[in-house]
Amino acid sequence: MVELLRTNDIVLLSFCEALLRDAGIESVVFDSHTSGVEGSLGILPRRLMVLDEDAVQARAILRQAELLPR
Repeated sequence: MVELLRTNDIVLLSFCEALLRDAGIESVVFDSHTSGVEGSLGILPRRLMVLDEDAVQARAILRQAELLPR
């Protein structure tokens, strides 16, 4: 799996997941359960991951939406 994005912004993560899902790309958010451990402070970032073979297309989609740097 490849990391596309690391952020504390759960709204941004949700939006990225929706964009990828609409394109037929499955994504997984790693570290989402750490918020329970950290007391829901949002200190530890979550990681948006995709399969290696989907990484290029997924990055292109997120760049087109201006959610990743060019």
